[in-house]
Amino acid sequence: MKLLTATNAGQGLRDNDFDWCVEGELVHIGMVCARDQDDPDGGCGCGRSFAGLNSHRATTTAMVRDVPGFTEDDYVMAIRSSLEQQGCDPSFAEHEAALLRCLVRDWPVGVIVERRLDEIVVRQVVQP
Repeated sequence: MKLLTATNAGQGLRDNDFDWCVEGELVHIGMVCARDQDDPDGGCGCGRSFAGLNSHRATTTAMVRDVPGFTEDDYVMAIRSSLEQQGCDPSFAEHEAALLRCLVRDWPVGVIVERRLDEIVVRQVVQP
């Protein structure tokens, strides 16, 4: 199954890149705070980052990876668990998993993406 994961590959293209996630951990697209809602380069960083499902840390680069043996149910469970750990409503886990699967559907394994508020765009393609 193709999934969006944290990566330090592609870091440094922007001066304000950061990667505090665990390499390869599953990520999702977190909420944007009021401080950054109009500026992806705002001081918080949430408008340009992906959130690690396990570490609950952030990265400005994510990679599409094939995770063998991982099922749709596993994905929903991982998202649900992360939301619960953060005190968020886990009832959106299935919907979020579907949206994330749809997002990566047409991208090849190895593509690196970045976030610019509500846009997720390809930064570069790496050979897996």
